[in-house]
Amino acid sequence: MRGRPAAAIMLSDEERAFLESQVRRQEVARSLSDRCRMILLCAEGLPSKEVARRLGHNEHTVGKWRRRFSEHRVAGLTDEYRSGRPRTVSDAQVAEVVRRTLETAPRDAPHWSIRSMASETELSHTTVRRIWTAFGLRPHRSETFKLSTDPLFVDKMQDIVGLYMSPPNRAIVSCVDEKSQIQALDREQPVLPMAPGVAERRTHTYVRNGTTSLFAALDVATGAVIGKCYKRHRATEFLDFLKRIDREMPEGPDVHIVMDSEADQKTAWGAVFPPNATHKTPRIKAWLARRPHWHVHFTPTSASWINQVERWFAELTRKQLQRGVHRSVTELEADIVAFIETHNEEPKPYRWVKSADEILASVKRFCQRTQQTLCGEL
Repeated sequence: MRGRPAAAIMLSDEERAFLESQVRRQEVARSLSDRCRMILLCAEGLPSKEVARRLGHNEHTVGKWRRRFSEHRVAGLTDEYRSGRPRTVSDAQVAEVVRRTLETAPRDAPHWSIRSMASETELSHTTVRRIWTAFGLRPHRSETFKLSTDPLFVDKMQDIVGLYMSPPNRAIVSCVDEKSQIQALDREQPVLPMAPGVAERRTHTYVRNGTTSLFAALDVATGAVIGKCYKRHRATEFLDFLKRIDREMPEGPDVHIVMDSEADQKTAWGAVFPPNATHKTPRIKAWLARRPHWHVHFTPTSASWINQVERWFAELTRKQLQRGVHRSVTELEADIVAFIETHNEEPKPYRWVKSADEILASVKRFCQRTQQTLCGEL
């Protein structure tokens, strides 16, 4: 007796081109590539038994994909949806993991880890990981923030951002600040240099060889930096640095200086500077008053990020100070001066991209999220 006749396969030009392209592709799944080969051989008029012999498959497998293709064409070559294994974790268990992660903490730690949560809820650590990933929970991460309490925050921020994005004609905008208490650190043992397959190694203990303070002024338009190191950080040194800036500035254009008022800065011992510290002493006020072409713009309290010279300080720390070894303050100051000179050979200005309205909108969204979080906890 003869069995059920095999379905005849007739291919259109588009179907043949698609099947042949899937056979040639290296990235395609092996299962789909084999199915395409089966259909191409069936389209040549070969019986399923011969196709199975050539490709090393079972005859019933070839017959299955022949029927699927004749019924659904190219779409029939993909696997059908499979329900998979039934769920072993209920919605209530997922909700409990999320609730504990957000509202509680283990007895021996400030936050949950994957395995401590798995032990507490009697779930596998892979299940806890999937739940945390699905809900965007990362208890091990912590970020810091500080909102400015300056009552004139909006006015000061709009003033300074306006200088960055639309500077006055024929005027120089310079960001001035100091990086105090820069330590000259040496390692207790020699640094072992890098070798193939071996990273540079240094001791975690160090020797302090003194400190220095760097006053710097960044030209917003060109990116050039004027800097000078001082042994002390007082109004006297700051006034001397302002005089240096004045000497190096060209005559004629107005000078707009962006700096902080130091009302919110603290010393190494935690004592708050008095209101007239360093940047606002009578001598400095008098010196600025004698120069009407100088215009001072104070940054808001707790908003040093708006001063672009802080970005240059971060670059100095990362490239020069973080891994530097200095046996004396003289060596430290020499390296800082060399870094400034190298920077000024090819200075590049920092590009300020956010407008004042965009910054205020971002601060507003943060405050709203914080308020919602606090209200949810209450």
